[in-house]
Amino acid sequence: MRQKTKAILVAAPRSGAGKTTVTLALLAAFHRRGLRVRAAKCGPDYIDPAFHATASRAPCLNLDCWAMGPVLLDSVAHEAAAGADLLIVESAMGLFDGAGTGAIGEGAAAELVMHLRLPVLLVLDISGQAQSAAATVLGFASYDPRVRVGGIILNRVGSDRHHAAIERAIATLDIPVVGAIPRDESIHLPERHLGLVQALEHDDLDLCLRRLADLAEHHLNLSFIQHLAAPLRATPHSVTALPPPGQRIALASDTAFAFIYPHVLSGWWRAGAEIVTFSPLADEPPPENCDACWLPGGYPELHAGTLANAGRFKARLKHFAESRPVHGECGGYMVLGERLIDANGNRHAMAGLLTHVTSFAERRLHLGYRVATLLQDCQLGPAGMRLRGHEFHYASLVDPGVDEPLAELFDARGKAFGPSGGRRGHVTGTFFHAIAREESLAGHAQQKLAKLA
Repeated sequence: MRQKTKAILVAAPRSGAGKTTVTLALLAAFHRRGLRVRAAKCGPDYIDPAFHATASRAPCLNLDCWAMGPVLLDSVAHEAAAGADLLIVESAMGLFDGAGTGAIGEGAAAELVMHLRLPVLLVLDISGQAQSAAATVLGFASYDPRVRVGGIILNRVGSDRHHAAIERAIATLDIPVVGAIPRDESIHLPERHLGLVQALEHDDLDLCLRRLADLAEHHLNLSFIQHLAAPLRATPHSVTALPPPGQRIALASDTAFAFIYPHVLSGWWRAGAEIVTFSPLADEPPPENCDACWLPGGYPELHAGTLANAGRFKARLKHFAESRPVHGECGGYMVLGERLIDANGNRHAMAGLLTHVTSFAERRLHLGYRVATLLQDCQLGPAGMRLRGHEFHYASLVDPGVDEPLAELFDARGKAFGPSGGRRGHVTGTFFHAIAREESLAGHAQQKLAKLA
């Protein structure tokens, strides 16, 4: 009988401390050692998981305590670890950061640690400090007794003397320092307005991962880190986050349409749906033998000219939409509109299946968890269904158009944002990224309290 998968969570006091670099280094190094290693990412994120998947040679799933109920969360965690010796989960933001104003933010990585009883590998950016780093460790280790900090990785170490001073201070806390990564400006992944550049856009990603594996071998105690991991406590359930939009789904998939959550796709597969991909950037239309079309988010603004000139894609999409449902999320929603205005103010004709106009010339960040109540029947579900998800975009809606609104949006604290998205015939779209039906959260509070007691 195969040994149960072990798991550990990589966290930090804040964003930008080096969690992603450390996670990729661990994945690449353990994979090179022959370990069956997989990754998961806390919270809503499309970019990091693509890097994790490349480093581990296996899909990376998202685990979101705010958007997923405990049953779905267990099911996705079990799926994320399938066939692995070791599951490495990367936190979002700081360990205790989440939505709301509680002592521990709702949806924080700390909640996932408690739910799955994972040990924490805490990454500290120690640039600009010395012994004070021990006070940070003490705070994180003692803030909540249900969160166990199993080891410390010091990042951006300035010198051997710098390293020694901090390690001596932390030694008084009886929490092992399991690695110290030197300051190196060449260890960097390029970024753009929504985070890192996508993994599939890197020509030298394999070389970068080999360098990160070397870094882990030289500066991290990999054997001790593997020993720190604990058996994963997650029970599989037959649960689907979102209903499949059709029996045979045409899914846009290329560098302009890459943002769709793996747990959503696997749920559709388990429900018996077939998924057929096509590339709008290659001027490919949705296949005629499909009964639904889904345009996910991505970076259409970087390819607006190519999409505007994709005449075959746009004409056949219009024909498809005359008799079958088409849905667009975020970037897909922008492409379904009349026009997309790029950052330089150039206007590009889009599919014109909805009547709105979006713009990157007037950038404004829209970011956060959202609850959506559907106002129309659509591929996300029937009118009245409540969904949990998020928004993350800089595009502005400069002309809302005249379509029927698709959903009513609320933030994580219940503040109403009003109507969102649109419906016109069989076509629907919204900036909202759906993660799960709220129905799967039934009994969430009671089950959470019982699990954490």
